[in-house]
Amino acid sequence: MPLITPRRTGLVEQVIDQLRATIVSGEWPVGDRIPPETELAATLDVGRNTVREAVRALAHGGLLDVRQGDGTFVRATTELSGALRKLCGTELREALEVRRVLEVDAARLAAVRRTDADLTALHAALAERNVAVRDQDVERVVRTDTEFHFAVVRCAHNALLAELYRGVAEVVARTVATTLPPDLDKQDEISHDGLVEAIEAKDVERAAREAGNFLTRLIDEH
Repeated sequence: MPLITPRRTGLVEQVIDQLRATIVSGEWPVGDRIPPETELAATLDVGRNTVREAVRALAHGGLLDVRQGDGTFVRATTELSGALRKLCGTELREALEVRRVLEVDAARLAAVRRTDADLTALHAALAERNVAVRDQDVERVVRTDTEFHFAVVRCAHNALLAELYRGVAEVVARTVATTLPPDLDKQDEISHDGLVEAIEAKDVERAAREAGNFLTRLIDEH
C-alpha cells in the first residue's frame, strides 16, 4: 500500500498508523529491513523527528527492531505477537507450551462446533500442508502447517480464541520451523490426518489427544 502525506495534526500518530498498516499488510514482511529514516521522512513529507518517534513507538510495541548501525527491521505484525516474541525469546519450550494450551482446547471445541464448510476448509488446508511435506519444501511446510493449525482454531468458532491465535501465529511458525524432523519423508511422525478425522467424527477426546500428543512429544524433546 502506498504511503501518503499525513495531515498536520497528530503527525506522529498518523505516521504510526501508516507504518503499522504497511507491516500488517505484509508489504514489509517480518525479518525485512524497512526504508531508512530519511527516505520515510521524504515519502511522508514529515520531519525526521516525527518518523523517529513513530519508529520508536512501534519498536516499543514489539513490531519493529531497531539495530544500531544496521537499520530497523520488522519484528512482528501485531503488538501481541511482538510481546510474545519478547517474552518467549529463544525459549522454544515455553512457546510449545503456549501452543498446547491453545490448540488442545481449540481441537475440543472444533470437534463439537465444526460445520461442513469448516471441514471443507480444514481438508483443503491439510492437503496443502501434505503436498508441501511430500515435496520437502521446508518453507512451504512451515507456512501451510501454521495455516492448518489456524484452520483448526477457526473451527472452534470462538472469536477471542481465534484472535489470540492470530497474535501468536508468528511464534507458532517459528516453533514449526525449529521442530521439523530432518527427514520430511517420515510423514507419519508429523501427520495431522488423525486430528482432522477426529474433528470430522466429532470425537472430542480423540481430537484433544491428537492435538496435544505431538506437542507434548516436542516439549519432552526440547
